[in-house]
Amino acid sequence: MTVPKAEPEAADRRSLHERIAADLRDDIMSGELAPGARLPSTAQLKERFDASNATVQKALQLLKEEELVVGRAGAAVTVREHRQRTVRPADLVTPGAPDEPYRWLTEAARYGTHARSVILDVAETRPPADVRAALGLPEEGTALLRSQILLIDDEPAELVDSYYPWDIARATPLTDRRRIKGGTPALLTELGHPPRRSVDRISARVPTQEQYRALHLTSSMPVLRTLRVLHSDREEPVEVTVMVKAGHLYELQYEFRAE
Repeated sequence: MTVPKAEPEAADRRSLHERIAADLRDDIMSGELAPGARLPSTAQLKERFDASNATVQKALQLLKEEELVVGRAGAAVTVREHRQRTVRPADLVTPGAPDEPYRWLTEAARYGTHARSVILDVAETRPPADVRAALGLPEEGTALLRSQILLIDDEPAELVDSYYPWDIARATPLTDRRRIKGGTPALLTELGHPPRRSVDRISARVPTQEQYRALHLTSSMPVLRTLRVLHSDREEPVEVTVMVKAGHLYELQYEFRAE
């Protein structure tokens, strides 16, 4: 019996300082280096990665620009507090009471941060192809777009584009350029289209130029793109939302219970 040979490992074509930053970034995101913890000294990093002092400093500068660590030359570099956040998508779909704040804002408050949203646009538009498919629209079909950016402590955190079929959105508060009390799940329920099932499709992508600028990114780190389809009774799609957030600052948590 012939044993197939193992495929050779692909060469890592990134520069050494990018590779060092990648390994340290993983230590931070996994909790190996907790918020407030000191990074290893420059001497330790030079030995660990067989790198020069200048290369190590370039790697640390990348992490500083991404706001994962803080510190200055000649001083200890520490992991920044409260940078990585866990998002629980199921908590955001449940309708809130009309007098309650949007659940995304409530979730952010749990971390002791101030969150707010800014509406960027409310208009009829031709959605992207995957959104059109989810809504069952023809090639030239249109939908109502509600576009906003979510900020935490005045830092851009997430771009949110929500699309609604016109037969649902027409002559409702969805067309108004203002926030909806309790969030759109509460309004959809009030309109007779209660969210019954949510389906998320998540991908990691290189940010577009618009996303790079809007989220104040500093490198080509991937963004997390979530395409969420809310279904009502009879599997009717009532909302399709595209959410984009910086991939190195967030993780998504899904919980399932055995029947």
